[in-house]
Amino acid sequence: MQKLRLRYAKRGAARFTSHRDFGRALERALRRADVPMAYSSGFNPHPRISYANAAPTSAASEAEYVELGLAERCDPEKLAQALNESLPTGFLILDAAEALPEALGDLLQASDWEIALAGAEPGVLADAVSRFLAEEAFEVERMTKNGLRTFDARGAVLAAEVPDDSTIRLRIEHGVPLVRPDDVVTALRSLEPRLPKLALLTRLSQGPLRAGSIGDPLRTV
Repeated sequence: MQKLRLRYAKRGAARFTSHRDFGRALERALRRADVPMAYSSGFNPHPRISYANAAPTSAASEAEYVELGLAERCDPEKLAQALNESLPTGFLILDAAEALPEALGDLLQASDWEIALAGAEPGVLADAVSRFLAEEAFEVERMTKNGLRTFDARGAVLAAEVPDDSTIRLRIEHGVPLVRPDDVVTALRSLEPRLPKLALLTRLSQGPLRAGSIGDPLRTV
């Protein structure tokens, strides 16, 4: 069995689709492209597909990852091209490579995010971020499938910058519980109620932390 790892993007209206919706779209694309998938054993076999750290619904992304188990060897580049001809608009395979020995989830150690808050008053966003970074810890609440959970949003933030009055760029380390960029926005709004209600999230990259930068999880050893 061959294992391939794919990097894919969610763009445009696809940002509002759920992770489950993408899973269904990918399985349809795999069938249309005649990809020789390997299947699990048992009474109800499933194609060997595994995901790691998917972005939340409504977030766009340039760095989502999935691993495929194949029954026959395939050229990664040709497989990516075939899938792109079958995937719906907004989903795009950006890269494909043979799986490394390390588990995919272990390689996804941090993410870079861009958050757009259109309409923020001049200086307000930068001030809120500065006050947030000055805190040693900042607790926020989020509803999870196990109920309302409280956790520290500040500890996971490795870096934050405000390039203009309506944009934040964040580097967030992945941990348990996983801190998301919208958790940071919740913290910022509690510090500064004047921030706009709409925040558009885009993941720019994710991968292993290497000497202060994020590496490529498809090729970093």
